[in-house]
Amino acid sequence: MIEVNGISREFGDFRAVDNISFSIQTGEIVGLLGPNGAGKTTTMRMITGYLQPTSGTVKIDGLDVVENSVETKKKIGYMSESAPMYEDMIVADYLTYVAKITGADAKTKVPYLAEVCGLSEVMHKNIGELSRGNKQRVGLAHALMGDPEILILDEPTSGLDPNQVVQVRELIKKIGETRTVIISTHILSEVEMLCNRVIIISDGKKIADSPTTALREQYGASSEVTVCAEKENAGIEQLKSLLADVSGVNSILSAFEEDKKIIAKLTMTKDKDVRPEIAESVIKNGWKLYSLEHKKNSLEDVFRTLTNGGEQ
Repeated sequence: MIEVNGISREFGDFRAVDNISFSIQTGEIVGLLGPNGAGKTTTMRMITGYLQPTSGTVKIDGLDVVENSVETKKKIGYMSESAPMYEDMIVADYLTYVAKITGADAKTKVPYLAEVCGLSEVMHKNIGELSRGNKQRVGLAHALMGDPEILILDEPTSGLDPNQVVQVRELIKKIGETRTVIISTHILSEVEMLCNRVIIISDGKKIADSPTTALREQYGASSEVTVCAEKENAGIEQLKSLLADVSGVNSILSAFEEDKKIIAKLTMTKDKDVRPEIAESVIKNGWKLYSLEHKKNSLEDVFRTLTNGGEQ
């Protein structure tokens, strides 16, 4: 369990992190989000003990990371965005070296991590010769070497190809079943797929902390529905009028004609899914219904709303 209580970090006159508090339970996969320069990396470095807070405390399983530096670091695996590695070392030798300094059994752990992190084909290569994606995989294997209770990942899929991204995501999901995982990334769709909770930081302050689904419902705009329908001798205004009369329709955003069909976009109130009523009304009034698409609020919409002062 991670307990962050009122931490701040100052660099001279600049306050990079300002009085942030939260707690994360074992088994949670949490997305730590924010614009560039928001204080995400500084926050992660204070959690790992790499930086000391100017004020406030961080505790890992009840142990203060400053007062119990060695004990808490043993519980954490950390992969920074640009993981520092000895680029003149062969991958196999590097991971064996990491195993020895973390007290892991290199004979069993190195082959296992090479397999799960997709490194089997490059174990004989120098790290400096690897692509960015494979360097990320080496960094992930490094972070996992000591069987950490807490895994902190900064942009874990940066530079990976689509197949590699899927593999790493599945690995993170599996790890998150029994351990605490914090992910910082700019790929918000990835957060939606992986994380059951999101913490958003902006200008050094925590501005949101909520389950992912609840965050969309609380801060997002009303859900959007697109209707595609056709009726002989009827046009845009008739369909708009018909849709506006359906209970639960919030507003008609737009409507236009395309290939003799009318396409209308509308928003519905958050507490009601109006699609059944729309379908019934459209068909009952003699329209041919071609499609009825529901677009939910994305985490990206919420992120932009919160970090841009409410502007979409």
